Amino acid sequence: METQTDLLFRALADPTRRSLFERLCREGEQTVGALTATAGVSQPAVSKHLAALKAAGLVADRHEGRQTHYSPRTAALGPLADWTKDMAQFWEGRFDALEDLLSRMDQ
Repeated sequence: METQTDLLFRALADPTRRSLFERLCREGEQTVGALTATAGVSQPAVSKHLAALKAAGLVADRHEGRQTHYSPRTAALGPLADWTKDMAQFWEGRFDALEDLLSRMDQ
């Protein structure tokens, strides 16, 4: 079964989705039309990418008349930040152990 963290990583693995999310983070709430204007892909493609971002919890949508507005949910990046921190600690420990080994070998 896929976890929320898996959804987050899969959503951000796609460069188009990452670009849409980054744009929302930098510029704030936008309509699908506004996002499509500079996305380089069709409106249906943008809508599918936004659905993937929404499933991962990275964006929220708000309907106003016939338009849908999307805004970033940066708090959803928490699992990514936690994973990055865990991996940084893991590799720091591994490199420290390697440094110790190399120092002992030089003696």
